[in-house]
Amino acid sequence: MEVTSSGAWHRLLCDPKGERSKMRQSSSANWEKSSEACGRTMIIDKGLGKHAYSDLIETAGQYVDCIKLGFGTSPLYSDEQLQHKIRLAAKRNILIMPGGTLLEAAVAQDVVSSFFDSVCQLGFTAIEVSDGTIELSRRKRTELIREGAARGLRVFTEYGKKTAGSTIDPFELADTAEEDLQAGADLVTVEARESGIGVGLFDEQGNCRQETFERVIAQLPDVNRILWEAPLKSQQVLLLEAIGSNVNLGNIPPADVIALEAMRRGLRSDTFPIITKQLPEPILYMI
Repeated sequence: MEVTSSGAWHRLLCDPKGERSKMRQSSSANWEKSSEACGRTMIIDKGLGKHAYSDLIETAGQYVDCIKLGFGTSPLYSDEQLQHKIRLAAKRNILIMPGGTLLEAAVAQDVVSSFFDSVCQLGFTAIEVSDGTIELSRRKRTELIREGAARGLRVFTEYGKKTAGSTIDPFELADTAEEDLQAGADLVTVEARESGIGVGLFDEQGNCRQETFERVIAQLPDVNRILWEAPLKSQQVLLLEAIGSNVNLGNIPPADVIALEAMRRGLRSDTFPIITKQLPEPILYMI
């Protein structure tokens, strides 16, 4: 029996679609080649306790690339709690960052330098530059991206507003993504909030605005450099089917990490691969 290096399961049962397990092994701790940074999973932590967080890392850490401490929650933890989260992520080579709303608050309060000092002192390894709540000029956005990169942080940027009913302009997204990446961003996130409802690509029922999505895909310079917020299973399935198993997905609820990885590999009915076996050629007998 052919088994995997991690257990007794046949490799075809671990990765029926093929290549996903190889992708995880080759890129789990490698963010140096951003253009190859596909198949990333970013989760949103909205307040996990110490034990729940530890369980998440122990059980599903190998399938997580980045943890975002949602919105402005980072200052609300005790120093010990925050250090625990950052330390465990670092041990598994998982990027960890405060939510973009916290940096927006720093911009609004004119304490950006203090924000970066704290992020680096605490040991965060990434930041998110967004303007979902405030307005950022192109110049300021570029400045924040460059500051993060200069401090040795991985930089995620985000396009889109958090206001209910806000939609996406495909041309504006493409232009923003191109300028963000040139400024030093690693990935550009498409906003959908933690609900996935009534924002960006998704309507009030959480369904994809298909025409907008198709126009977005047509305009984007490099889909491998885009991370799609998709907290709902139906949204994850749609993006997996449209872009492939190694699409970058974000705002994944912690409890759904392994379920998402199963869908990426074809180990769930929603994305189960159609496998056909070639039948032998019929044998013709002369009579």
